[in-house]
Amino acid sequence: MADNTLLKYIFSESAEVDPEGRFNLSPKARRARMAEIMRIVNKHKLLRSVTPEEFRAMLEDLGPSFVKIGQTLSTRSEILPQAYCDELAKLQAECDPLPFDEMLAALDAEYGPARRRELFSYIDPTPLGSASLAQVHRARLASGEEVAVKIQRPGVKATMALDIDIMRSLARQASRFMKDDQFVDLREVVEEMWATFLEETDFRREAENLEEFARLNEKCVFVGSPKVYRELCTEYVLVMEYVEGIPISQADRLRAAGYDLEEIGVKLLDNYATQVLDHGFFHADPHPGNIIIRGGQIVYIDLGIMGRLTPRERAGFGDIVSAVGMHSAPKLKDALIRFAVQKDNSAIDHARFLADLDNLLEDYASVDIDQIDIGSMLNDILALTRSCRVTLPSSVTNVARGIVTAEGTVANYIGNQNIVSIINDHIKNSADKMEVLTDAVKDLALAMQQAGSGTLDAAAYSGETLKMLTRGQLKMNMEVIGSEEPLGKLSKMLTRLTLAMIVAGLFMGSCMLALSSMEPRVLGVPVLAAVGFVSAFALSLWIVIDIWRRK
Repeated sequence: MADNTLLKYIFSESAEVDPEGRFNLSPKARRARMAEIMRIVNKHKLLRSVTPEEFRAMLEDLGPSFVKIGQTLSTRSEILPQAYCDELAKLQAECDPLPFDEMLAALDAEYGPARRRELFSYIDPTPLGSASLAQVHRARLASGEEVAVKIQRPGVKATMALDIDIMRSLARQASRFMKDDQFVDLREVVEEMWATFLEETDFRREAENLEEFARLNEKCVFVGSPKVYRELCTEYVLVMEYVEGIPISQADRLRAAGYDLEEIGVKLLDNYATQVLDHGFFHADPHPGNIIIRGGQIVYIDLGIMGRLTPRERAGFGDIVSAVGMHSAPKLKDALIRFAVQKDNSAIDHARFLADLDNLLEDYASVDIDQIDIGSMLNDILALTRSCRVTLPSSVTNVARGIVTAEGTVANYIGNQNIVSIINDHIKNSADKMEVLTDAVKDLALAMQQAGSGTLDAAAYSGETLKMLTRGQLKMNMEVIGSEEPLGKLSKMLTRLTLAMIVAGLFMGSCMLALSSMEPRVLGVPVLAAVGFVSAFALSLWIVIDIWRRK
């Protein structure tokens, strides 16, 4: 009964995100799925203590949406202990494959049995890979070309839509109890998951991503992606070139094939900087399962999740990384405020913001730039901006996740380098020296013009101010920043001192009245003296209690 009440409360205001009814997001379906989730959570004893193995098994039982969350958490050692990250990394590998008959049925649902047999002369029953969302089979087209066919698991899209809709309802209810400066806005996180879900589960978008990625990287000889057969792609099926190579995670095989692992790592991260800063179109999930080394090329084989940055966001992110590299708090503050999509300058405590950034950079100043933990640093920056009322664009989450994942993918290959140093080198090397010099001269000329104009304005204002001062027309209000706390303490001290003087006056006055013959009397003293003694005692007791309570 209690569970039913909880479910009704959670879904009492559930947002309708499926107006066409494609995913069956009815209140009844939501309640049934939530009850199933609670049974699985109870089965794995999550609310008590759970081992890394049990946690991974629970996410697998919960389904593809939670497997995706586990894959993301596997690269976030600043959130979970390393033992849990290592166990969740197994989610990046393989899921139990579905029977081949079910995959053929899914293909037939898209093409029809007759056309499927016309298109493919052979389909390997053993999958190349089986993930939570889709299964990939090697196949041969009737034309003789070797291809990889990515087939979405039947029913997985509806289940994921239902899970994310449940998360949306939970996030909305939880947000009512969170403070405004809460680091993570759960609603924004869930909405980002929904946008990612819509993109990742529509394989036509992935086909477009493959074509755009190939076009943007066509001049980079060491980066590639599979050719896509657009005419064969549907919402649930993707047909692309079969890529035969060595997974980037298999270091021993790469060494045996003559590859330089450090060269692979540095080139991957340098190209990733190009994707983020130059193209504004980057792989948002570059984990090891998505990258293969073939013929001297780094080949991205899964482009289901891609991130985009506007030119303004690309420039802003480059400024942020440069400021971190220089350990400059003022430059970092300016870069973050320029990068922000929402900021209330009147609400921002600029002095505190700068001081907090100074402390943050000081924490990393003792660490060489090639040893900076980029994931931890980005989390610290995001937490700080949120507490200081500066809202960064949602795209920064994709960038941060992608950078952390990319660095984690080649962490063992890059030796004494990391993504921050490589991005800084990329910014320096990609900038045209004459253009940099021209920009510097322009900045200097603009600064001199502003300084000259400011000097003239200051002279004019000072003359006017002196005239007003001599005429007695000038009044000044001063505010000492940071003075509120000491002034508050001083006010409390003066209040206690004033009360103590009142107590002393009451006591002395009552003593004098007690010696008089004033009537009426109580307990042998005049009533007025008795009231004075009681009042003095009550005030004295209050002062003592207040001093003890405030220590």
